[in-house]
Amino acid sequence: MDGFAGSSPDAPRSQAQTEPKRGFRVPQPPARPGEAPDFSTLNLGQPGALPLVDAEADVTAFEPFHHDLLRVLDDDGMAQGPWASLVTPADVQAALKAMIRTRAFDARMMRAQRQGKTSFYMQCLGEEAIAVGAALASNPEDMHFPTYRQQGLLFARSIDPETLMNQIYSNKEDPLEGRQLPVLYSFKEHGFFTLSGNLATQWPQAVGWAMASAMTQDDKVAVAWIGDGATAEGDWHQGNLFASVYRAPAILCVVNNQWAISTTNAFAGADKNTFAARMASYGMPALRVDGNDLLAVMAAMRLSVQRARAGLGAVGIEFLTYRGGAHSTSDDPTKYRARDEAGVWPLGDPIHRLKQHAMVTGLMTEDHITDLEVAAENEMREAEARAEANGLVHGGEGADGAKMFSQVYAEMPGRLVEQSQEAGFDDV
Repeated sequence: MDGFAGSSPDAPRSQAQTEPKRGFRVPQPPARPGEAPDFSTLNLGQPGALPLVDAEADVTAFEPFHHDLLRVLDDDGMAQGPWASLVTPADVQAALKAMIRTRAFDARMMRAQRQGKTSFYMQCLGEEAIAVGAALASNPEDMHFPTYRQQGLLFARSIDPETLMNQIYSNKEDPLEGRQLPVLYSFKEHGFFTLSGNLATQWPQAVGWAMASAMTQDDKVAVAWIGDGATAEGDWHQGNLFASVYRAPAILCVVNNQWAISTTNAFAGADKNTFAARMASYGMPALRVDGNDLLAVMAAMRLSVQRARAGLGAVGIEFLTYRGGAHSTSDDPTKYRARDEAGVWPLGDPIHRLKQHAMVTGLMTEDHITDLEVAAENEMREAEARAEANGLVHGGEGADGAKMFSQVYAEMPGRLVEQSQEAGFDDV
């Protein structure tokens, strides 16, 4: 704040005004614009150092994973340690394709927003391995309760990008018929629960869905997603408590990408303890995982899903990663982050690391990977042309305006009936 109530911002401050109150603290990031990036406080461990635990092991077996980092890929792209056995060559090929498609989609939609084709977009640059690995390690019948950087879940399940673009453009083919904001997707048929613009609400919703799954004796698992900043919401703590107490078959995933909108993750307590340790404090097993290592992500998810599906309750996972881009198209990270912080992130770029692994192991050639990248770029360009042909809401060709009043309530409240009539939609 620049001033105090009742005083001019330029007025001299008294000693009482300038000194912080006793014990009061405002978290600060390791570096600000103009300073050198600093990740020296992170405990990154070594690839392959942590032992593989049995999916049905006692909760105490997970204690080493609360602060140490589960890693598989080393700096040369080789898989190290026993966790690598949970990921197959076919997994690697499928994951790399999905990650490349996800990044190509992001780039195309970022460009579309800058061209005025949509009002808003949020990319997942640098976090592609997390959602893709989680999708491939779970079943299509499992339900994911995502935030706005898990579009990789859909690309791992071979979504047609045009259907996503239709939702972003709110056009005539938008299956949500314009009722949602551009990036709040919904695909029940792909196990992708509707996103909410209210942060953290999906966390207890996922736990409730998992509890219902257990009560009906099916074997479906819920996967909850949340960013580090949103863990400061009460919903996170309530969901953790219910998941632990009722042994809900849920995987609770915190994506620790270092930044909320423009505030460091320390505002959510990340500098006090790991999110894995905090979830473990509720009595559930928890893992801290290299989120830029596809093999580590898939291995951790596969074991966790197996445990939850066996009826042993929830598992918490903290994915350590870095938000490579801006928070959204409305954000300018150069105002609050150190220059080139993303470029010196010590866990690297997830796509580059998986490409390296695929090539050094002989699983894929550089030409094969280049073909995937070219195909993804062509796919997204063609999908955008089709979606644009369906109309752009900014061009007056969006979904039918009357649809905002329908299929929201079983019986429309009187105030909405009045509003729809005032808007000229008498037949709603």
